Amino acid sequence: MPMPWFLLSLALGRSPMVVSLERLVGPQDVARCSPGLSCHLWDGDVLCLPGSIEKAPGPVLVPTYLQTELVLRCRQETDCDLCVRVTVHLSVQELSEEPEGEDTPGGTADLELEEPRNAALQAQVVLSFQTYTTARCVLLEVQVPSAQVQPGQPVGSVVFDCFEAALGAEVQIWSYTQPRYQEELNLTQQLPDCRGLEVRDNIQSCWVLPWLNVSTDGDSVRLVLDVSEEQHFGLLLYWNQVQGPPKPRWHRNLTGPQTIVLNHTDLVPCLCIQVWPLEPDSVRTSICPFKDDPRAHRNLWRAARLHLLSPRSWRLDAPCSMAAQAALCWQMPGVVPCQALAPPLPLKNVSVNKASEFPLLEGHPNLRVQVCSWEKAQLRECLWADSLGPLKDDILLVETRGPQDNRSLCAFEPTGCTPLPSRASLWAARLGEQLLQDLQSGQCLQLWDNDMGALWACPRDKYIHNRWALVWLACLLFAAVFLLLFLLQKDRVKAATGARTALLLYSADDAGFERLVGTLASALSRLQLRVTVDLWSRRELSAQGPLAWFHAQRRQTLRERGVVVLLFSPGAVALCQEWLQDGPSAPGAHDAFAASLSCVLPDFLQGRAAGRYVGAFFERLLGPHAVPALFRSVPVFSLPSQLPGFLGVLLGPRSSHPGGLEHGAEQVARALQPALDSCFPPPEAPSAGRGMGRGETRLE
Repeated sequence: MPMPWFLLSLALGRSPMVVSLERLVGPQDVARCSPGLSCHLWDGDVLCLPGSIEKAPGPVLVPTYLQTELVLRCRQETDCDLCVRVTVHLSVQELSEEPEGEDTPGGTADLELEEPRNAALQAQVVLSFQTYTTARCVLLEVQVPSAQVQPGQPVGSVVFDCFEAALGAEVQIWSYTQPRYQEELNLTQQLPDCRGLEVRDNIQSCWVLPWLNVSTDGDSVRLVLDVSEEQHFGLLLYWNQVQGPPKPRWHRNLTGPQTIVLNHTDLVPCLCIQVWPLEPDSVRTSICPFKDDPRAHRNLWRAARLHLLSPRSWRLDAPCSMAAQAALCWQMPGVVPCQALAPPLPLKNVSVNKASEFPLLEGHPNLRVQVCSWEKAQLRECLWADSLGPLKDDILLVETRGPQDNRSLCAFEPTGCTPLPSRASLWAARLGEQLLQDLQSGQCLQLWDNDMGALWACPRDKYIHNRWALVWLACLLFAAVFLLLFLLQKDRVKAATGARTALLLYSADDAGFERLVGTLASALSRLQLRVTVDLWSRRELSAQGPLAWFHAQRRQTLRERGVVVLLFSPGAVALCQEWLQDGPSAPGAHDAFAASLSCVLPDFLQGRAAGRYVGAFFERLLGPHAVPALFRSVPVFSLPSQLPGFLGVLLGPRSSHPGGLEHGAEQVARALQPALDSCFPPPEAPSAGRGMGRGETRLE
């Protein structure tokens, strides 16, 4: 049995909360004044031409305040329309000022000003009424007797009956005088529709609107429309957008009665319902019943997603607009929560489904985007995890710049920002000077910079080692003995553990392919593999140069009986063919693949590649015949379809990974799928609804 959640009526009948509306009989417009004033309504409408502001000759009668009231204009007892009554409050104002240097003490000037102060005042007051489809202007002549002419004092009001308007329309009303002595008065009002008005029995367009009951039944939400069997009506479910047009979600022409079934996970605050009878010029009534529902707000945050568009831009995708702010935070390994960086970085209001820029110079795996609502963190994502690898044990330095070239530095910690150099703590006293020296020597990575300050990331591991320097010196003799034994047994220990080193070489074709390579490297590192890739070693690559860095990594990988992975892409194939035909070209600043060809190709040409190298390519990007024939002398695998064989070569015959190669291949394939879909999006399949029997429809 469905439990009532809340009831909504799109065409309410009589309710004790609704005030009765006054009825006006007849189609004629009329005007009436407060006691003491005389007024006259001109026949017919006039042109809406405010004109420019003129200088008042003396005291003038001007409108000072507008007031509206809803009434019913009835031609018959049950044939009425909604009408807007407008009340204009008037006062006498002396708007002109004497120009400087023209004051004449006594005499004629004072006598000339005295005469209009004692005379009656007359004004032509224009009322302008506009909606989306109509515009009207009427002219009222108002006269104030001389006894009531007191500058700066209200003199009364004039009432106009009335402007007819459509249900649910937005109306704009202006008032000014002819000629115009001041700015126009204006008022905007949203007129109600059939809901909440005592008009169901009087306005014929409201008679045929259905009655709506919203209830819950387990995980389902039921929209029950109580409509006679022969009545036809339209029903639209849509997302109401603050910016831009509404987004239709579901539309049907139905015959009553009907029950529409929604899953509770489909509820979001901006989900609205619009219903109307299938008749010419029918009234459409809309309602948004879920805007204050807690479950709808929870669903909205569950549906929200952060996406990295480029190394410096991101977007928050969500069905509805949300009051939220985004900031960058610093995630330290083993420390919860993420430490917000606002300030010094700015806190930014979120515009959903719209690209935003990061104020960064470089990305870092410890930087995360945090979206907060009502001072509570709702979303937190590390958008660079796939491309830059796992968290690093780096120290974040915050530089603050003041006037006259003054600057200060502090180390970002969970307890706050510790000034450097400082004797406030033993840590700051010992390491502060070393951090400053590393910063000045260029060993720290600058993440952000502006006129107010900067952020720097400095490696922490060297300082941890220095902290224990005395302990290491005391144990040096014993450590040397154990180190010698370790080196002698190194190969045997590695064989026993089954861990291998994999050096991943690729061509940086574009940012999307780099994210895909980073995802593959992260997935492989979760298995019994020590993965080396230039994405995670940019600082060392810049310091040593691509050629020296590759030689060092290749030598270490082969010495540890690891394997070098050549990941082929269109850019990599082109570089190989260029090298084979024209000889080597100068590599770029971070192009390890181009630098590696000078060592890789001789190994293949001289038959030394077997057991040392393995090839791979993404099947959505290349075909198997695109790989140059020279490199097919070693196993070449198509990913992700041949992941089990690929992992078998990488892990070696002694792999003891739990669950075997198939289990590892499934893990890697699951990790790769989002990155593959991002680079090669699949075609979207249209959704469809299915019937739930006569008079009931399930929305899917």
